[in-house]
Amino acid sequence: MSTDIERSAPDALRTPRDFIRLAVSEFNRSGLFYGHGTDEPLSEAAYLVIQGLDLPPDLPDPYLDTRLLPAERLRLARLIERRCRERVPTAYLTHRAWFAGLEFYIDERALIPRSPIAELVEAHFQPWIDPDRVTRVLDLCTGSGCIGIACAHAFPQADVDAADLCADALAVARINVDRHRLDERVRLVESDLFGALEDDAYDIIVSNPPYVGREEMASLPAEYRHEPELALAAGEEGLNIVVRILHQAPQHLEPEGILVVEVGNTMEALEACFPQVPFTWLDFERGGHGVFLLTRQQLVDFRPVFGEWLEA
Repeated sequence: MSTDIERSAPDALRTPRDFIRLAVSEFNRSGLFYGHGTDEPLSEAAYLVIQGLDLPPDLPDPYLDTRLLPAERLRLARLIERRCRERVPTAYLTHRAWFAGLEFYIDERALIPRSPIAELVEAHFQPWIDPDRVTRVLDLCTGSGCIGIACAHAFPQADVDAADLCADALAVARINVDRHRLDERVRLVESDLFGALEDDAYDIIVSNPPYVGREEMASLPAEYRHEPELALAAGEEGLNIVVRILHQAPQHLEPEGILVVEVGNTMEALEACFPQVPFTWLDFERGGHGVFLLTRQQLVDFRPVFGEWLEA
């Protein structure tokens, strides 16, 4: 495939639209999986071509018919080949991802930004909290830093801590903090959950932690195998990290604070383990599921239950 694409690129393939058409055909033939910001071949192809040319995502349509330089054609041909042959997610190929309307650098040291939590950030977590009184936010298991940085944009009066156990992920987050010029408001902390945060308390704790169970890990498409396992796997049922967060969070929330956590497909296992806990499962206009909200008081009320599970 790659030889044919590279050989035809200088002549037959001249415009971004040509490469989008080609990419759709190659993606269909390769049976790719889509789940890192797109959900079907055409949107994935457009994303790869536009990002691969360092063009904005809202590129006006006439630009799709402009002539490409030979080096640009060769670059796109190779990106399409790698996407098909190696199953590398497009965001890792282009080192660009978008979250809550903001652009982020990304590589294979951190999870690709794609959480539905972006909608909550854009809505300032309303109606669950008064945005005007938010002064401190914690992004737990921050990875690339996308949630914490988006929160810093959404709450310009707030300071944000972005914590992660993985030093490699924090190196990616550092690139993004610097690019968004938020060094004075976003603090990166290497921490095993709340371990290095001492007695700090927050108005919002938001987290997209590892939550994939053993069976789901074994069945993940090849594209997900390029992401760090540390950011995905969380024990037999996918609950190991989430329950620790539930148990420890009330010590780090202000009295009217809220905890927001994504657990994806593990929501059923979580509800089965804790049927008495009144999880508020949030809805999203742009798709996504498995994100719950609890208040500090709710966490306090059920902390013994979470403790018993951890001790079992």
